[in-house]
Amino acid sequence: MSVLDQPDRWMSADPGAMHALIEKLPEQIEETVAAGRKLSLASAAAVHSIVVTGLGGSAIGGDLARSVAGRDLKKPFWVNRDYELPPFVDASTLVFASSYSGNTEETLSAYRQAVEAGAAVVCITSGGKLGALAGEGGHPVLALPKGLPPRAALGHSLFMLLSALQALGLIPDMTEAVDETLGVLAELRDRYGRRNPESRNPAKSIAKSLHGKIVAVYGSSAILEATAFRWRSQIEENAKNLAFHHILPEMNHNELVGWLHPPEALKNIGVLLLRDKGDHPQVQRRFRLTEEILSGRAGAIREAWSEGESLLARVMSLIYLGDFVSLYLSYLNNTDPTPVEVIDYLKSRLSLDDRA
Repeated sequence: MSVLDQPDRWMSADPGAMHALIEKLPEQIEETVAAGRKLSLASAAAVHSIVVTGLGGSAIGGDLARSVAGRDLKKPFWVNRDYELPPFVDASTLVFASSYSGNTEETLSAYRQAVEAGAAVVCITSGGKLGALAGEGGHPVLALPKGLPPRAALGHSLFMLLSALQALGLIPDMTEAVDETLGVLAELRDRYGRRNPESRNPAKSIAKSLHGKIVAVYGSSAILEATAFRWRSQIEENAKNLAFHHILPEMNHNELVGWLHPPEALKNIGVLLLRDKGDHPQVQRRFRLTEEILSGRAGAIREAWSEGESLLARVMSLIYLGDFVSLYLSYLNNTDPTPVEVIDYLKSRLSLDDRA
């Protein structure tokens, strides 16, 4: 029997029950969309640009919102991961300050700059210093439930942001796409869940093939760039397994050449190709040729296709697969997927250095 089919292994490897948080993604989305329908925000008629500022699990929602809104989003949309905002931010900019904990120092710095620039500011947080500052400054707070690892709150952060963009009239109504997405994710939960054996479970099978390897995730720049980033981040944070990502066609203009040396080390890399039916026909050809070139060089190559009709459902279907793959890879690595001790250590050292 596969180790991924042994309940005792699940319990010992996952004491923080990350599996339960992943399994509850459809309910997270449903809960947040219901709350989002009640949002009342000032008109965005004067908005010329949009910035989401955040880090880690609080920033990926911005990346994915830009992906799933696609061509419906008519305003320039920027995701900022820094202490400082881009210089174009002014009174015509709408800034979403996103920090799940509310205490991310880079986001707090960017929030203060947004206020100084006279931008319209909306905060997405579960509280912390950001929630307090927003209350003092009279800025809207879109409240998220407390007590989750930020990466496990994606259903809340992404769909709260989408709900806000919709309430502001910046994107069309997404009710139909959301309903489809919930149906797709519910079906995938049964397919990828822990009790579905490896022989019938694509998430377990992919994790098994990537085990013991550095993981390279490749997606398309038009649709799946943020999805590839999410896969990389989840594999790194949940499985504590080094990964990297790139996008096509850009990868074909640089990184592809690097797949030559050192040949022995390349065998320790597992490749995951993220595919979508909406990719440009030439990008589809590039994926096929890239797979052909990497065959025999990489230690493993796997392909995963999105599912569903709407762009939202297709993107979220691959996000969900990646979450489960990272969970099973953590089990194979015999590492608890929940804590991120090195990040906590870094934050504590930064805090100590600030006081020195």
